[in-house]
Amino acid sequence: MVLLIKGKAEQVEHNGKVVYSEMPLPTVIRLRHYVRVPYKEIPLTRRNILHRDSHSCQYCSYTGDELTLDHVIPRSRGGGDSWENIVTACVRCNVKKGNRTPKEANMLLRNEPHKPYSGLYFEVTKHIKSGLHKEWQKYVIGT
Repeated sequence: MVLLIKGKAEQVEHNGKVVYSEMPLPTVIRLRHYVRVPYKEIPLTRRNILHRDSHSCQYCSYTGDELTLDHVIPRSRGGGDSWENIVTACVRCNVKKGNRTPKEANMLLRNEPHKPYSGLYFEVTKHIKSGLHKEWQKYVIGT
């Protein structure tokens, strides 16, 4: 709202809600001048791992409610908590894999775990896929 009032941004879309009688609440704004946003590290959280893996088991592609996190290299074998070592897994696959590596358990990973590339893009797509901000979708490439 401050950017709009100061003339540094313009409203592109709003959802019909109003801040006060003359000012609709914006859902999409456009900056009049480019502002460089410093890179921000994406936190390693359960929610972010689920989003990266599209809320599906990386072993069998299950997409239901009973999803867990699995350490590709088990912690007991020196595997740590990192983007490259944690994947989404269903309870069944997590139990089947147990304290083994995917190769030892004869279970192939559908996608190699990786750290997300762009912090801002990652956060925006997370909001779009949650259904909260569908109006953003036409402004974000690749969603």
